[in-house]
Formats: sequence, structure tokens, C-alpha cells
Amino acid sequence: MVGRVWPIGVFMIEIPPFIRGLVFDCDGTIADTMPLHYQAWVQALGEFGVEFPEALFYEMAGVPTATIIEILNDRHGHHMPVQETADYKESLYIKLIPQVIPIDPVVKLVHQYYGQLPMAVATGGGRAGVSKTLNALSLLDRFQAIVTADDVKHGKPAPDIFLEAARQLNVPPELCCAFEDGEAGLTSARAAGMTVIDIRPFHKAMKQAGGNAPPRRQAATGG
Repeated sequence: MVGRVWPIGVFMIEIPPFIRGLVFDCDGTIADTMPLHYQAWVQALGEFGVEFPEALFYEMAGVPTATIIEILNDRHGHHMPVQETADYKESLYIKLIPQVIPIDPVVKLVHQYYGQLPMAVATGGGRAGVSKTLNALSLLDRFQAIVTADDVKHGKPAPDIFLEAARQLNVPPELCCAFEDGEAGLTSARAAGMTVIDIRPFHKAMKQAGGNAPPRRQAATGG
């Protein structure tokens, strides 16, 4: 089954009634961490004299850290040690976590459905960084499962990480709703057969409105 995608525009998020489990990406979906991750990337790659354009960084949103380094090496002939560079980048990000801020409409949804539907995080990030990010937002105990790129053979855009999250929730993928902000993650969740909500339009609208977008509601509908 191919997943469906519903952009949520400038409306409050409403979960379709058939949904039995929720699966969230973390960076850029639950937490507004992308600028912090980019800062860490620039510093880490700068040690090797490697530039990482911001547009390319956002294009690779959701791709596992080690895979990004492999791609940069392959595309540009760099020779960065993959795991060492990934670990260093992650350590730099962890130092920045106290600056993290929530993406409010998604975090409100997490609180709203806590205790009502089982919830998981499916992220291309490392477990230590993701756990610390969620803990900084007082959300770590809201999730029954946290699945990272280290837990599956193939990271996003392959469906493995969302399929594993559904397995750990004991909910069929087609009855799960996934929340994402990156193309790799959207592709991954679609391939897993989940209902998919792209949070980017709403996040952008909230930023433009200074976090005070009108609380209108729209149910996700097929399209």
C-alpha cells in the first residue's frame, strides 16, 4: 500500500479517525533543531576544509549522518573518516541542545494524544542526540518507542525505520500517521504505507506569524 500525503497548510492538525498509532520524525518536526544541526555540520566539516551549502543540508534532511558524509566523499572526492566525522558532528550538536526550541503545533499534538494513541519517534539522527533533544523538551517519556538509523539496515528514504516503529508500537503501518519535514522522510513513510503529514507548510506559516497563526482546524483528507 502506498502512503498518502496531506500538507496541513495553516490549520491545526486533525488526525483521521482510523489512525491507531502516531510516528514522528524528530529534527525539524518535533524540535526546531535544523539550524543547530547545520551549525554543528559547518564546524565539523570545516575541520577537513569541506564546505556544506545550507541548501544541500536541507535537501538531505532525514538522511543518516554517516550516509551524508559518505555522499559528500563520493560526490566531491573528499576522504573524511565516516564514523569519526559523524561522531564529532554529533558531539558538537549535543553541546547546542540547550538552545533547542519546540515546534509548537506538533508538540501540542504529542501532548494531546499522550495516553490515547501509542507514539514513536523515527529519526535519522543518533540515539544519544535524539534522547537528549526530547529530554530537553520534556517529551522523552511521551513515546513508547524511539527508532534511529542505527536500529535498521537501511535509513531514510527506505521504509525500514517507519516499519520498525510500527512494529514496536504493535500497530499495522497502514493504521499509523507519520509526521515529517524532509523529502527523504516523506518518501520513507509513504513507502511504509503510512498516512503522511508534511509539517513544513504549517511550520513556515507559524514562523511568519510569529508563532500566532489562527487556530483553525482541518482534517486530513485524501488527495
